Amino acid sequence: MKMGMRGAAASVLILAMGATGTVMSQQPAAGAAAKETSTLTSQREKVGYAIGLDVANSFAPIADEIDLAALRRAVTNAFEGKQPLISQEEAQKTDQSLRTAMAVKSGQPVPGMAPGTPAPKVDREKVGLMLGSYAVGPSLAQLKDDVDLDAMFDAIQTAFAKGTPKMTADQAKATMEAFMASKQADMQAKAAAQAGTNRAEGNAFLAENKKKPNVVTTASGLQYQVLRPGASDGPRPMPTSKVKVHYEGKLLDGTVFDSSYQRGQPIDFGLDQVVKGWSEGVALMPVGAKYRFWIPGELAYGEQGTPGGPIGPNATLTFDVELLDVLP
Repeated sequence: MKMGMRGAAASVLILAMGATGTVMSQQPAAGAAAKETSTLTSQREKVGYAIGLDVANSFAPIADEIDLAALRRAVTNAFEGKQPLISQEEAQKTDQSLRTAMAVKSGQPVPGMAPGTPAPKVDREKVGLMLGSYAVGPSLAQLKDDVDLDAMFDAIQTAFAKGTPKMTADQAKATMEAFMASKQADMQAKAAAQAGTNRAEGNAFLAENKKKPNVVTTASGLQYQVLRPGASDGPRPMPTSKVKVHYEGKLLDGTVFDSSYQRGQPIDFGLDQVVKGWSEGVALMPVGAKYRFWIPGELAYGEQGTPGGPIGPNATLTFDVELLDVLP
């Protein structure tokens, strides 16, 4: 999904919430949208219900424009990792139609529409599919195993119908705070375990790799091999120089995570703006040279890795780097 589409969906909510302070008359939600949960016993039900109340609060100003059954279908579809049930083109049209309708209903002038013109009808099913496919679904997909959808949509439907929720606002807040604290602790524990595994694997690899012919290990632990020497009297960058390079980065298992070659365009950057292993390694190269670097985790992305991937904590990385020029 392109960022622009999620931004468009978010702008609908901002516009709607600013356009009116009251919720418009409610239409009955489709029966397939929610299955009422008589009690909230499990953690998944409580988390789902709390999230549902938050979603309902965010969507309250456009509640009567949303088909809840369509919203649920789209969220379920996103949880299953499938393609959106509505195309980006159709979602963008729906987004614009909804924004226009909300502006008219709130009395705002709309270019090309005479004052007093009735608000255009909005396809409620498409609104539900749009919000589920490009806002709610993707935002919650990583939590799909922690969220009970029956409870979540029970909360949304109850809130839209102005019913009495099974949780107070304070209870929902406390539920989410406890849930997020637990998830954070789990993530930290998993990251620490992964960091230890990656460090051990990296150290073992580097210990064997340095035994290979023509592999040089520097005092910092950086390893490199000259693939093409370049001109011995050619210019070499300083650690603060700006350079033009072609490169490809891989994990130890061979997965390519970044490549200027694949993009078909070299990149310019300052050596003081990159990880330590790059700054040290590229400064060793004359223009025209191509080196292979093996960068230990502490000289790469360290304990943090790249949040969300693809580089894990303490991961040892391989880079093939071709120095094309030292820039003024």
